[in-house]
Amino acid sequence: MVDMTASALDRVFRALASEPRREILRRAAQQPCTVTQLAEHFDMTLAAVSKHIRVLEDANLLSPTHEGRLHWCRLNPQTLDPARSSLEALRGFWNERLDALERFLVADRSVVVRHTSKRKPGRR
Repeated sequence: MVDMTASALDRVFRALASEPRREILRRAAQQPCTVTQLAEHFDMTLAAVSKHIRVLEDANLLSPTHEGRLHWCRLNPQTLDPARSSLEALRGFWNERLDALERFLVADRSVVVRHTSKRKPGRR
């Protein structure tokens, strides 16, 4: 697993917070792409797409390679591992909390059911 500082993890989550950047990552995960190839899929300028790519590179989610004038973008999937681990830890926490809530509600419901079943005769 990649050892990642809190600030590096913050950069990853910040980069993932944008739908265009997530789409860039999806496309780069399929195959290495040039900036121009990536920009073709967006209704924004090449400069705007380049800014998104820089954010992804700063978070180490994309690895740039230059071949002459071409700027290739490749996904660094191992950078996502600490983010996934962080989310899994939170999922575990929330699953435990939701399970406890369910146990409480089931126990409380049985009390309510027992209470409502003891109606006085002649009352509806």
